[in-house]
Amino acid sequence: MLLNGSEILVECLKEQGVDTVFGYPGGAVLNIYDALYKHQHEIKHYLTSHEQGAAHAADGYARATGKVGVCIATSGPGACNLVTGIATAYMDSIPMVAITGNVGLEYLGKDSFQEVDITGVTMPITKHNFIVKDVTKLAETVRKAFYIARKGRPGPVLIDITKDVTGAMCEYTKAEPYVIEKRVKTIKDEDLRSAVELIKSAEKPFLYCGGGCINAEASVEIIKFVESQDIPVSCSAMGLGVIPSDHPNYTGMIGMHGTKTSNLLANECDLFIAMGARFSDRVATNFKKFAPNAKVLHIDIDPAEINKNIVTAQSIIGDVEEVCKRLNARLDKTERKEWLAEVNEYKAKYPLKYDHDGALKPQYIMERINAICKGEEIIVTEVGQHQMWACQFIENKYPRHFLTSGGLGTMGYGLGAAIGAKVGQPDKVVFNIAGDGCFYMNHIEMATAVANDVPIIEVVINNHVLGMVRQWQDLFYDARYSQTNLDKATDFVKLGEAYKAQVFNVTKPEEVDDAIKGAIACGKPALIICEIGRDEKVFPMIPAGKSCDDMITLDEYEEMLQN
Repeated sequence: MLLNGSEILVECLKEQGVDTVFGYPGGAVLNIYDALYKHQHEIKHYLTSHEQGAAHAADGYARATGKVGVCIATSGPGACNLVTGIATAYMDSIPMVAITGNVGLEYLGKDSFQEVDITGVTMPITKHNFIVKDVTKLAETVRKAFYIARKGRPGPVLIDITKDVTGAMCEYTKAEPYVIEKRVKTIKDEDLRSAVELIKSAEKPFLYCGGGCINAEASVEIIKFVESQDIPVSCSAMGLGVIPSDHPNYTGMIGMHGTKTSNLLANECDLFIAMGARFSDRVATNFKKFAPNAKVLHIDIDPAEINKNIVTAQSIIGDVEEVCKRLNARLDKTERKEWLAEVNEYKAKYPLKYDHDGALKPQYIMERINAICKGEEIIVTEVGQHQMWACQFIENKYPRHFLTSGGLGTMGYGLGAAIGAKVGQPDKVVFNIAGDGCFYMNHIEMATAVANDVPIIEVVINNHVLGMVRQWQDLFYDARYSQTNLDKATDFVKLGEAYKAQVFNVTKPEEVDDAIKGAIACGKPALIICEIGRDEKVFPMIPAGKSCDDMITLDEYEEMLQN
């Protein structure tokens, strides 16, 4: 079948099962958009307000569905505007294909209008990238890109296509997508045997699950492992939902803003098991002092992560679900009553807490979302204090129901990602938990949600400051609040109404339930503005570079204030 390059691209997208793309047109991708127009009943295109929003939407779609997210942008500034979204997906191992146009082949390297070497720009933040200068290589490149994005440790892939290629004619033959096989050849029997011996001999084992457990769809096998071995388990922000938050062995998030229980257990355990996690500095806040009494067993699909930050006693390279399945087959059921009793004692002694002084509290808002939605909703977050309050207080029942920028920490991520998540999971209620600083960065995507009738619920925790930065300034910079006050004249209620969203303004605790229920019931994009005090803080907190021994709790902070 003789087709032009743009039609070949669309046919290849259809081969890969793509029915949704997010993007923004421009001169270098006009041919691609013409082809999309002709196939609009097969591939739905969502026009975002900014290319960065398209990248985040593709990311959110991928996280919520497990499929590859796809975004499209034109050359030059359009392609550059995808960069933050691509980097976000790269840091969190999210399968995404970003398609950009470029100037014609004869204009490359001549500082042509809207020309940027986007493959050079994105080389450090993509799993792989391509520039297609020959239409005969286009179909195979697209197929390879989707394969690379999904195989092994997932990640974003960029395809840059010169404009002449999008219009050139070529013979197209349909092909089946490459089969993605789990990485199991690297799972060695001797590694499994050594791991089994470590687990059997441990009196106080502790499990830490990261985002790789979600990518591997390993939740069922991990829960079997936890229950069979009577092991307490924590998650990173990226791993939330792998273990239901009401599971008796679950101890809460670990790390800088994790529970005191999880961090104490990391200090006291004799075997620290990490699955699908990379020991970032937000978890292992001090590499030299992390899990000081434990041997470390690290299970991950990427060999580059082993011994990168934390020295291991044993490692297993391979798909986490398959490793868990093989470990479960080799391990007999074990009871660790004394260890679990100690764990439960910590959980009772050190619960997450906040001041109940009658004012509207962010933690209370999270608790009311829990009570009303009962864990069936999808939570997306921006980055900052509100993100950590959500990590701490939102009750997660399932994988792929808590989406956050864990690695890059991208302010402005959440609204686009929430749109992508809702498009991918239309039957789910989708909240984006935002701070006012993040909302200033991306509120233009409310126009995208309204225009495309995507009924997401934007919850703005409005404290009129850059909350997390202010918290650090308060604790470590003698309260010198340099450029963190956001005393702007913007009226968020009128702004939401201008976007034609349903708006709820919440200033008191008794208004929270009606706002949440009203936003769910209205069936359209909704904005809930929650006015909280600017001095609310996230506790517990381990200061950067410190260890669990230096953790600051709410009680300790209040004691500091009194002194």
